Amino acid sequence: MIQISHLTKIFNDKSGEVVALHDVNLEIGRGDIFGIIGMSGAGKSTLLRCLSTLEKPTSGAITLDGVDLATLTGKQLIDTRRKMGVVFQGFNLLMQRTVRQNVAFPLALERADRAGVNARVDELLELVGLSEKAESYPSQLSGGQKQRVAIARALATSPEVLLCDEPTSALDSLTTKNILELLHNINRKLNVTIVIITHEIAVVKAICNKVAVIDTAEFVEWGDTAEIFKNPRSDMTRLLLGYEVMKK
Repeated sequence: MIQISHLTKIFNDKSGEVVALHDVNLEIGRGDIFGIIGMSGAGKSTLLRCLSTLEKPTSGAITLDGVDLATLTGKQLIDTRRKMGVVFQGFNLLMQRTVRQNVAFPLALERADRAGVNARVDELLELVGLSEKAESYPSQLSGGQKQRVAIARALATSPEVLLCDEPTSALDSLTTKNILELLHNINRKLNVTIVIITHEIAVVKAICNKVAVIDTAEFVEWGDTAEIFKNPRSDMTRLLLGYEVMKK
């Protein structure tokens, strides 16, 4: 469904060039729950921003259903962005709007009819278990409830792909378990492909059928989660799994 080919992203700052991603190649299949894991600064969030078209690659290509995202402009780009929902680490909710208004926001931008918007919001709030919080404000919610609102909002336009940037890093262990169960349910019920960016090995173990390990702007291994974690080949994977790694 998603193919990343020779993707490189370079930023320029006062100290010169910073290579955030270097010659990255990856395939993500339809229906996968795909984990991308690595330490802070490895390039995970930059990759997600490229996937969501918030950043343009310096070179290489990302294709969604065979369409190169970098070639899209105007209406084609808007239509393709509708296929991708994004869940952010910090929730990014509109604090002066109710839960209902937050979830409806992407549809309001499209000027969808009010009856259709209300029906869709009701459906999504039921899906994430927040029907009774429709008229509450984000300040009245727990962290887990805020993330559920963010997930519902990301699903508003019926995307085919859900991109999650550290979706549980601000949550306690029990809330994390509940959010991961919700994402698994969404994947199964809605057939939404999910990409999870994380530094937490437990998240990948709990929910992801595929994983790619990133280390300093490059993938060092990828494949079936169970196989990768059973027989880790790279030092970074072994480090993430808690193995002792010999210094070179």
